[in-house]
Amino acid sequence: MTSNEVTKKSRNLILALLFLGWSLGNLDRYIMNYAVVAITGDLQLDASSTGIILSAFFLGYALMQIPGGWLADKFGAKKILLFSVIMWSIFTGLTALAWSLVAMIVIRFLFGIGEGGFQPASSKIIATIFPREERGRAMSIMLSSGGIVSLIVPLLAAYLLGTIGWRTMFIIIGAIGAIIAFLYWKYIKLPQDEIVENSNSKENTSTKVNFKELFKTPLMRNLIIAYFCIYAVNWGLVSWIPTYLQKNRGLDLMSIGWAQTIPAIATIIGVYGSGYIIDKLPRGMDKILGSISCGVIGILLYLMFTAKSVTMFIGYQTVVTLFLAFVITLLPAIVLKKLPSSITGSAMGVANTGGQLAGFVTPMAIGFMVDAFNGSFDAAFWMLIGFAIICIISLLTLNDQKGTLLNSSLE
Repeated sequence: MTSNEVTKKSRNLILALLFLGWSLGNLDRYIMNYAVVAITGDLQLDASSTGIILSAFFLGYALMQIPGGWLADKFGAKKILLFSVIMWSIFTGLTALAWSLVAMIVIRFLFGIGEGGFQPASSKIIATIFPREERGRAMSIMLSSGGIVSLIVPLLAAYLLGTIGWRTMFIIIGAIGAIIAFLYWKYIKLPQDEIVENSNSKENTSTKVNFKELFKTPLMRNLIIAYFCIYAVNWGLVSWIPTYLQKNRGLDLMSIGWAQTIPAIATIIGVYGSGYIIDKLPRGMDKILGSISCGVIGILLYLMFTAKSVTMFIGYQTVVTLFLAFVITLLPAIVLKKLPSSITGSAMGVANTGGQLAGFVTPMAIGFMVDAFNGSFDAAFWMLIGFAIICIISLLTLNDQKGTLLNSSLE
């Protein structure tokens, strides 16, 4: 059975369930950026320790990207999907039991391991059941969960942290994950030949490409760099803006929550709009628009940290999120559109490793920079601007010619 033989109703149901899972995964990640304000108070941690906690998840998440993609291609995406949701729900709940910095780091790392297989497996499912011309929009719907969650989390976190506390909050979120795992087991139905696609499919031109060959491909090398750079900017901002606004701009948690709803709305609009734009772009135009977007991001980051008021800061941040949304939607769309779906899980795992390594490195690096510069975030913003510049170069030199992967595997 191919993507053309999966009914539209089935595709939409599966996409809705995947969206639900991605929303929970984003909730787990985003809410920690607010919970860590209370956690650092309870555990008496400095900025460097806070950065390590925020980064620990991404180390585990990054390490699991490639194995998760390979397992999804070899044993089936649904099995890996279920494993991921169950594992991350367990460790989300266990976060409530952390009693020290070391315990929190270990739990967050294992939580990242658990969640790491979710994105490659879900991307594999999209490539399996959706026609090529609809994959950009399907991916944009998935990624929009981040914007929707970021809209809800600031106010939700402020309320929950002020009422039930961070420990009870993580137990409840873990229980929600168990419910979603049950829904996946019962309602996600994939083609029987999901693992090895129909031999008559035009996409099944290379089922034996291994990881060494993927890394040798110019397309994949550039994508890894681009993923790392754009997610360094994204997670650098997402993980530290609540702390920055509290300590450097004097806002309380509720005020931060209301202020961050504006960039969150922009993210939702940006991701949805990007999916439709990307599916209609002529060949070669995608990387040009992506490069221009990275340039705009770099300029706006400078304007953010030099802004004279909180209003101006939030205004620049809102525009940054629009352009970030385009690039973050563009990169997985390139994987889904340019590569055979028989290796989508592996390819997405390889590319996304770069992004999640950025999630590990950047929050921790910012924490050390803030301590080193006596609470100033200026050096951290300059670092993010540098990543935006590198992303421009990696996109402009992207070799996306048809057959690039296959040609490299024959070298």
